[in-house]
Amino acid sequence: MRVAIVGGGYSGTMAAVEIGRALPGAEIVLVEKRPRFAAGAAYSTRSPSHLLNVRARSMSAFADAPDHFVRWVEAQGLGRWDTFARRRDYHRYLAGILDAAAVRRVAGEAVAAEDGTLRLASGEEIGFDALVLAGGNHPGRMPARLSLPSVDDPWSADGAEALAALAGEKGDLLLVGTGLTMVDVALDLEDRGYGGRMLAVSRRGLVPRPHEEPPSPPLTGEPPARLAALVRHVRAGSPWRAAVDSLRPHSIALWRGFSEAEKRRFLRHLRPWWDVHRHRLAPPVARRIAALRQRGVLEVAAGRIAGEAAGEVEIGLRGGGTLRRRFAAAINCTGPEGAIARVEDPLVRQLVAAGAARPDPLGLGLDVDEESRVIGSDGATHPRLFALGPLTKGAFWEMVAVPDIRGQVRGVARTLAR
Repeated sequence: MRVAIVGGGYSGTMAAVEIGRALPGAEIVLVEKRPRFAAGAAYSTRSPSHLLNVRARSMSAFADAPDHFVRWVEAQGLGRWDTFARRRDYHRYLAGILDAAAVRRVAGEAVAAEDGTLRLASGEEIGFDALVLAGGNHPGRMPARLSLPSVDDPWSADGAEALAALAGEKGDLLLVGTGLTMVDVALDLEDRGYGGRMLAVSRRGLVPRPHEEPPSPPLTGEPPARLAALVRHVRAGSPWRAAVDSLRPHSIALWRGFSEAEKRRFLRHLRPWWDVHRHRLAPPVARRIAALRQRGVLEVAAGRIAGEAAGEVEIGLRGGGTLRRRFAAAINCTGPEGAIARVEDPLVRQLVAAGAARPDPLGLGLDVDEESRVIGSDGATHPRLFALGPLTKGAFWEMVAVPDIRGQVRGVARTLAR
């Protein structure tokens, strides 16, 4: 069997490895448009300040070997099970796994797939019997267009160069977004010697919460199946981290059991709160962010960008009032794109336009069945077209982190091997 996998981050790398394990002798081609494989946006950073936001014990690349990463961390002298490893070290871990696999790597951007042929922007064509879409998170857009210099994608090569240049600025910087991307950008700028002030703005002004040290064990028991009861269950749980962590083994089943109305209510009212409580900061990172805020280097505000006037950016504050300030530049820290219709990936666009794929009912990603097989515009499931990771958020919700994706990847490999 010939299997083409598009996307060389965690999802694509481990899809290649697991499919190779399930189908010995298969011809596997991994296509990645970035300069490095086994990195993607998450692990492409070279900054020592960018840490995993999950302890080592939960970051094994293999679903059937939960201590695999811990053993690697210990062998490398980087810590133990409760270490929040550097993301650049996790790239080394994944790269070593990929190096040991029989996988052909192709650097290039996939733009179309039809009749068993994957076409790249270069014109190269790759034949396949099965195609796996594993492009990971796609960059979001600046929610407001401003006349001042802007960094639209801090994770791109151009964005990294722009951040390095901005470190020499003396003027204030506007960070649009207050989530994990903002945290990374703020630490990166400080590491590079930036001496000005940063204002981070989002609609609610929510910043990711820190992990607890030492961690509390998750609460036991089955969580309620309905959204309203589940919210009450989590709010009543103590400590809150244990209550949230107790949902981890059940999150996909809970999401798939919600009605569409419940899912939409969650996205409209609860998603920002879920994100900051579920996707937490490593304690050393949280301490640095707290210190930046205490020193007045980083300010966080809840509001919306209302426009520009006389060289100043106008921000309408949540709860009333207006903030006006001059900035040397703005940096998009809104995180991944949350709507599949706005994703600019040419392959995804082509597949949807051709009817081979369709958006999920919530518009978050692509519609897939329980085995991650892509569903076309006619409602039929394609037996040899799969999607992994963030592309399947609408179907599974919790499919953006290693502990969830590794099980999905193994399931796709088993499906192909049947």
